[in-house]
Amino acid sequence: MILRRTTASTRSRTRVVLAALAGSALVLVSACSAGSSVTPSSSAAQTTTPSTAAPSSGGSGTESAPPSSDGSATGSSQAPVSDAALSIGFILEPTSLDFTTTDGAAIPQVLLTNVYETLVKLDQSGQIVPGLASAWEVSDDNKTYTFTLQDGVTFSDGSEFTAEDAKFSIDRVTSDWTVAIKAGMDVVDSTEVVSPTELKVTLKQPSNSWLFRMTGRIGAMFSEDGVADLANTAIGTGPYTLQTWNRGTSIVLERNPDYWGTAPSVKTVTFQYFKDADAMNSALLTGSIQVVSTLQSPETIDQFADTSKYKIIEGATDGEVMMTLNDGKAPLNDVKVRQAINYALDKQAILDGAWGGYGTVIGSHESPNDPWFVDLADKYPHDVEKAKALLAEAGQSDLTLNLALPPVPYAQAAAPIIVSQLAEAGITVNASNVTFPVWLDQVFGKADYDMTIINHVEPRDVTTIWGNPEYYTRYDNPEVQKLFADGDAGTEEEYVADYKKAVEILADDAAAAWLWSFPNLMVADVNVQGLPQNAVGESFVLANLSVS
Repeated sequence: MILRRTTASTRSRTRVVLAALAGSALVLVSACSAGSSVTPSSSAAQTTTPSTAAPSSGGSGTESAPPSSDGSATGSSQAPVSDAALSIGFILEPTSLDFTTTDGAAIPQVLLTNVYETLVKLDQSGQIVPGLASAWEVSDDNKTYTFTLQDGVTFSDGSEFTAEDAKFSIDRVTSDWTVAIKAGMDVVDSTEVVSPTELKVTLKQPSNSWLFRMTGRIGAMFSEDGVADLANTAIGTGPYTLQTWNRGTSIVLERNPDYWGTAPSVKTVTFQYFKDADAMNSALLTGSIQVVSTLQSPETIDQFADTSKYKIIEGATDGEVMMTLNDGKAPLNDVKVRQAINYALDKQAILDGAWGGYGTVIGSHESPNDPWFVDLADKYPHDVEKAKALLAEAGQSDLTLNLALPPVPYAQAAAPIIVSQLAEAGITVNASNVTFPVWLDQVFGKADYDMTIINHVEPRDVTTIWGNPEYYTRYDNPEVQKLFADGDAGTEEEYVADYKKAVEILADDAAAAWLWSFPNLMVADVNVQGLPQNAVGESFVLANLSVS
């Protein structure tokens, strides 16, 4: 096995790996809450039925064992263990189970696809394929979508999933959701139940992005009787049901015995939450967990070198690690100041020092697998004198900024390097650690900050982040907003061209200091099979997992 660390000379090779994915980014935030155990009251009937749940991985990347035909990692020729239990380690615990009102990657990571399903979903190559809808038709004017639903689908409370539930779920995004991604449903004009198994959705104008967005959170299907306490319970149609949430410790999912698709191999999956990366690594070494979902300290990878015990999987995600700049707050509302910050940063040195070289330097908010991708990594070459000159032109030669750091390893590791590099250009940075509740409230909610470091992981959220002046970035550029709107409503060629121009403008404006694409780097017990090499979408998909 050879793990590839990205340097300037290997950047193009890594982008070939990344090209297998589809998507772009969601704020990777959450928080741990100590307290009581929450046990949902819903229970499913005792029948096992078949599944078509798709894996969340593509078929590229590097790993300690050859990939299976479905693109997931393999490592054993032994037969799977029936009714196995599996514990997977994570750093970020949800603050709530309600992703309709609470942002953060930690919620859909657990619930989307596993508990809540969507009408359409992404396959391993990022293509849109049937989910709860077995088929769909699009009108000649590209405004009307008619979905035919799968037969025999039930929610975990035993109620039948029908077109009424699909209509309710889509309508509710506009009426009840409060998170920023709800804007993805603004293009919907009406929903109509044609029959119990057929739903018609009419858009206000054609949209190149709407169906793709339906593969994510806004496409999740809910029961009208199951939304009263979304913060603590989850009633879905997926292959797993929510068993318990032990706040501050774990979330336990159980195989849904009444699932409409093929039953997953693993019966019980525990999402185990840790305060730090060392504790999570130790748990794998001692056998209390079987998977480290994301290696949060790449420099520790050598302790898992014994291939008779562990497998290491390296692939790609759609995540962009960036130092967000508050574009609506002086002096960061001055493009020269933002450009100076970008020139002052040696991004390859940051990647090497903070994340062991795993990942790829990026220059705008895009993933190499996006259809509009253009390589902008060299837009701002490291040039301290250029940075000083721009600061002088802006009248900010003696500049002091605050950097709010959420408790995630990549931000903590990158911050000292960034502080040192900006100091060389004459920028004093006061870095401070904040808890996730504080980060969510002050930074993400109120935009009360100068700079922060975060990984955006939701597929193709460039319009959410940079097309909405009320978002926490506070970036307000009517030209970019128009390009997003025109591209979405235009032909496929116009869509690509307009979005490409928009991300180039983002780079010209130095709207943020984009740092690196976040790699998918996992470690697991050698007997665990079916783990994704590449992260596609927002969920840690469990349906393919098995233990030999």
